[in-house]
Amino acid sequence: MIVLSGGTGTPKLLQGLRLLIPDEKITVIVNTAEDITVSGNLVTPDLDTVLYLFSGQLDDAKWWGIKNDTFHTYHALKKLGISEKLMIGDTDRAAHIFRSELMGKGASLTEATLQLSMRLGIKARILPMCDEKVDTMINTLQGLVHFQDFWVGARGEPEVMGLHIEGIEGAKPSEEVLEALSSEDNVIIGPSNPITSIGPILAVKGMRKILAQKKVIAVSPIIGDSPVSGPAGKLMAAKGFPVSSAGVAECYGDILDAMVIDQRDTANERDSPVRTVRCDTLMTSIEKSKALAGCVLGLFGTF
Repeated sequence: MIVLSGGTGTPKLLQGLRLLIPDEKITVIVNTAEDITVSGNLVTPDLDTVLYLFSGQLDDAKWWGIKNDTFHTYHALKKLGISEKLMIGDTDRAAHIFRSELMGKGASLTEATLQLSMRLGIKARILPMCDEKVDTMINTLQGLVHFQDFWVGARGEPEVMGLHIEGIEGAKPSEEVLEALSSEDNVIIGPSNPITSIGPILAVKGMRKILAQKKVIAVSPIIGDSPVSGPAGKLMAAKGFPVSSAGVAECYGDILDAMVIDQRDTANERDSPVRTVRCDTLMTSIEKSKALAGCVLGLFGTF
């Protein structure tokens, strides 16, 4: 099973999926357009969240970082006058240093990720969407800023005039991503932000063409006219999409075979361009994550 993932909603689905499918049968292709360098080390927030989930380290109270981590280095740097853009824990930072050391010696992001996965004892295959550097840039009234400056620095408050992904024209799937896609027909698009989490993955050269040949089921991160979490609504509106499950389906386009929406969603299925199925998508417990994963897996047998 292949899952396209960002860093919040989809890991909750993966948590349930792992109870139904062995880790070694799961491949996760992860957004890297929100990556940022902090204190000389490459931080890949979405990738790290998925890695920590599969290694049993994820702080699932926050859905980022490592549980029970300490922040001595972060606070020590702050006392020295260095205010990092992201609050990074000490054990979390070790992974960033490991990755950056390997890449500094010539390893690709994919190679560094596979090495890190092995060291963390992960059996699933966790892959970055590409090895090229890409950055989601948000156009606000205050100017053009990186996604992390918009979402973490400014708490997502600035009005969004538009956005684009710098470097995406040169981004291509790695050999590992192509190999994974060639060996699997079923793809889940998790309930991550359609614009800044899933959008960059779909924008990698050739990705849409490959996915058009697969069975693709997406889980909507929108209920009614509001996202479950994060800035998806504001960013969808900025790109001209309705803030609704139908808008999510429109965003993904003809690669979709079906979409799962929440049972409380007021959407009319007839307004959706694809087949729509209702489930409880609010994953407030691991049992609900498992139930949603089971709902999605069951749909693949109906094509």
